[in-house]
Parts: sequence; C-alpha cells; structure tokens
Amino acid sequence: MFFSIIIPLYNRPQEIDELLNTLTKQTYLQFEVLVIEDGSKNDAKAIVASYADKLDIKYYFKENAGQGFARNFGFERATGDYFVIFDSDCLIPSNYLETVKNYLYEHHLDAYGGPDAAHDSFTPVQKAISYAMTSPFTTGGIRGNKQHVGQFHPRSFNMGVSRQAWEKVGGFILTRLGEDIEYSIRIHESGFKIGLIADAKVYHKRRTSFSQFYKQLHFFGRARINIYKHFPKELKLIHFFPAVATVGMITTLLLNIFYPPLAYIFDFLVLLYFLLIFFHSWSVNKSLKVAFLSIISSFIQLTAYGLGFIQDLFKRVVFKQQ
Repeated sequence: MFFSIIIPLYNRPQEIDELLNTLTKQTYLQFEVLVIEDGSKNDAKAIVASYADKLDIKYYFKENAGQGFARNFGFERATGDYFVIFDSDCLIPSNYLETVKNYLYEHHLDAYGGPDAAHDSFTPVQKAISYAMTSPFTTGGIRGNKQHVGQFHPRSFNMGVSRQAWEKVGGFILTRLGEDIEYSIRIHESGFKIGLIADAKVYHKRRTSFSQFYKQLHFFGRARINIYKHFPKELKLIHFFPAVATVGMITTLLLNIFYPPLAYIFDFLVLLYFLLIFFHSWSVNKSLKVAFLSIISSFIQLTAYGLGFIQDLFKRVVFKQQ
C-alpha cells in the first residue's frame, strides 16, 4: 500500500518544517509527500528542498485558490493508493502510516478520518484549545470519536481518500467553509465506505492565540450553514447547541444587568458548566493552568461558533442572501 501525503500550504514555512521533520520518522516508508504552496508570499521552497534527501518529496507553487483546490492540485499529481491530507500545523506520530496501513488491510475503508490530540511540546494555550476541540463537554466531542452523531465525516486536518473514491467522486468542489464535510458527504452518497481510525491521531496545533482561535471557530460556525445549503438533511439538532449556548450566555448577562433576581439560576448553570470543564481538563491535562485556560477556550469555542452559525443562519437562510 502506497500513500501520497498532500499538504496545502499558505505562508507558514515554519509549520511545514516541523511537520516534514515528523514524517522523516515514520516507521512505514511506502509514501510520497506533495507540498502545494497556494500562492504564498512567504514561501517554503527552500525548506522543502532541504528534505529532498530524507523524503520522497515534491514541491509545487500555484496561484492562491484556497486549501480545497490546493488539495485537488495534489490529487491530480499523486501516485498513491490512498491520498492522505494533513494541515500544515500538524505533527504526525511516527507510527501513523503503519497504524493506517494495518487498519485498512483488516477493515477496508474508501475514506477515513482520525482524531487530534495535544502534543507535550504545545503551549498551555494550545493545550487548552486542543481540549476545547476534543472535549466531550463541548462540540469538539462529536468530531473525532466513536460516539459521533450520525455518519462520521472526516476532517481535512487528518483525512485519507482512496484513489478509487477520488476517480469516481472527484475532488473538492468547495475550497473553504466546510469543504471537507461536503466532500465526505459526496463520497458516502456515492456508495463508498467511510470510517474513523481511532488510533490514527495527529497532534494538531490549531491556533497559538485565543484571538486566532475565535476567528477560526467563527468561520466553522458559518461553514455549518454552508453545508446546510448543499445538504439540508445534514443540519442536526446538535449543530444548534453552540448557538443556543451563546444566546443563553447573552441572556444571562442581560439578566444580571437588568433583572438580577431572575439571573441566579442561569448564573448557577453557567458556573456549574465551567466548573465541569475546569475539573475535567485538569484530570486530562494534569495542569491547573491549562484547566483554567480551558474555561476560556471552551467559552470561545461555543460563542465564536455560535455567533458564526447565527450570522449565516439569518443571512443565508432567513434573508436568502448569498
């Protein structure tokens, strides 16, 4: 089994250096790497070239069109049996490809996804962000585990697609705003088998600051409405949870300002929720600092996603704007 690892890249040379370094340590060696520079002003050509004697690696530069179409560019030039997609801000465990290969030999999948986790080298903020994006007490809990809601949809930071599926379905038709979910839905509707490989984790850095994290999650909330516009049946009740939680927190704030007696029960529920986040993160990360920061990251995860969801729900669904 031969893998083609496809990495879209936009102005992040340091990230690709760290990712490629982890790929030099893979225990399974039947793979190539295609780095697709998507119109970057700060390109990584020299960094990629420094790995020419360590990896079977190719570098391409194209005009900027977004990560979805950059991946398509890689698909068209890949030679592998499976196309493996990573985001540039990932670190890959040394046994990743071996784990995937062994699983696919025993349980055939036409497309797969894997979970993400926090690496020991991550900063406390990055670990808190990782917690918010993987916790069972936030919407992150439905993304990369066996107890997901409905059909599992691989996410493009850690996703594999068989050549056969790509040849029939094609590549991404969206370049942003939920392009990975839309793609996996089309693969599934074409009769291909999709599943989670629970042990095929990556260490996903995501964002290094809460302000960057807010922008990313606001974008994710908007992306859910974009998926709804293509596949209305894919909008589930669970997807409204961040919006409902956001409205609840805003209501609590307003009650505290204008009618404090009615706010007590809402204050208690909010306090109880964030205490749950604090103690669970403490047990997972073994750090009081990360536990405290996890309250902030979970608040951002819910409200940023919720506000993005509400914004495009009214804009694109209620008021029918493009």
